[in-house]
Amino acid sequence: MVARIVVAAPGSGHGKTTVATGLMAALRRRGLAVSGHKVGPDFIDPSYHALATGLPPRNLDPFLQGEQRVVPLLLHGSRAAEVAVIEGVMGLFDGMLGTDGYASTAHVARLVSAPVVLVVDASAASRSVAATVLGFARYDPRLELAGVILNKLGSQRHEDEIRAALQPTGIPVLGALRRSDDIHAPSRHLGLVPAGERESESRRLLPALAAWIADGVDLDAVVRVARTAPPPAGQPWSPDAAYGGPRRVVAAASGQAFTFRYTETAELLAAHGVDVVDLDPLRDTALPPGCAGLYFGGGFPEVHAEELSGNEPLRGELARAVRRGMPVVAECAGLLYLCRELDGLPMVGALDATARMTRRGALGYRRATAPSATLLTGGGEEVTGHEFHRTMVEPRYGPTPAWRWDGEAEGFATDTVHASYLHVHWAGHPGLARRFAEAVHRG
Repeated sequence: MVARIVVAAPGSGHGKTTVATGLMAALRRRGLAVSGHKVGPDFIDPSYHALATGLPPRNLDPFLQGEQRVVPLLLHGSRAAEVAVIEGVMGLFDGMLGTDGYASTAHVARLVSAPVVLVVDASAASRSVAATVLGFARYDPRLELAGVILNKLGSQRHEDEIRAALQPTGIPVLGALRRSDDIHAPSRHLGLVPAGERESESRRLLPALAAWIADGVDLDAVVRVARTAPPPAGQPWSPDAAYGGPRRVVAAASGQAFTFRYTETAELLAAHGVDVVDLDPLRDTALPPGCAGLYFGGGFPEVHAEELSGNEPLRGELARAVRRGMPVVAECAGLLYLCRELDGLPMVGALDATARMTRRGALGYRRATAPSATLLTGGGEEVTGHEFHRTMVEPRYGPTPAWRWDGEAEGFATDTVHASYLHVHWAGHPGLARRFAEAVHRG
């Protein structure tokens, strides 16, 4: 049984990612094996978890994966760990709009039977913090709010005032963190900058982050709280498939422009006889030897468009491979890269479309249906996914759309190409991985 805690907050901006990542790094520095998990679809925060823990990043999302898979995926992702630290999303009770907090941090905490530690930004309040914490503790009696970590404190007097106000509530203070201008990660139009784009800087920051947490948080108390979690009901998820034939290679976009890929995607493909090999479109000029398929996940190609466009040898080889019928899956960033151009700069040109940055973003969960059979799907197949971007592709879809949702068509699909804005967690829809692998083997 893995010990586990959920790190939550009253809302965004309280310091969940900083504190959760710091806890992972500090506990690891103490000699504990730690796994990091993120509630929701976000790719960016898990990139920092991976640096802090040394283990692959993991997501827990009832909407994308199905409620029944959340505990198995937690057990799978934490099998090499002694403590699992699960970072929440938004406020503790914030889930899908129009639902009773579905896919919220609280929902996941209940599913995995984990105690909750609430991180509170105390920079603009003192005794009122106690009222906030007490409200969160009483709002849902099915949750165990096991303690609070006070963040962005200004002084010892400030801390003492809040501690005194919290004492009658019976909710323990597990940590008190002073403001630190040195502990932060830069952000831009879609949130934090992924760790993969600033890996050296992030690695240098980790020791300071771990020391900051160790100095202000009672790590022994945090571990004791984590160990109160009861044995979870379920068995570890497994990507295993009964495959014993020859193996094939799929090149997966990586590097600073393509930093988003769910860990389970590669695990599912490996189980179907497909080895995923990283391909950096900023640096690599040719496909890896024996390449039989392409996977282009998420990232920020709009930030690196000039460099991507300048790598003409790889763009040309990719265009020829797609024309020859090499199976290719592209999600969001990959969709942009396969277009003729992005913000006026030439890209691969495998899709008869152009892409550009816009002022408005698209963000949210989607229930999508495949209009017809394609590389990834059977006709009429339904999936859950999420959309997260601030770009526009024109036209929005090709002769055969990849998906339909909310009455609209989106994406480009054929027997060998599936390109769309929709991110789908393949652990929730393993048939997509199987069909892609089968196409790679046929090719």
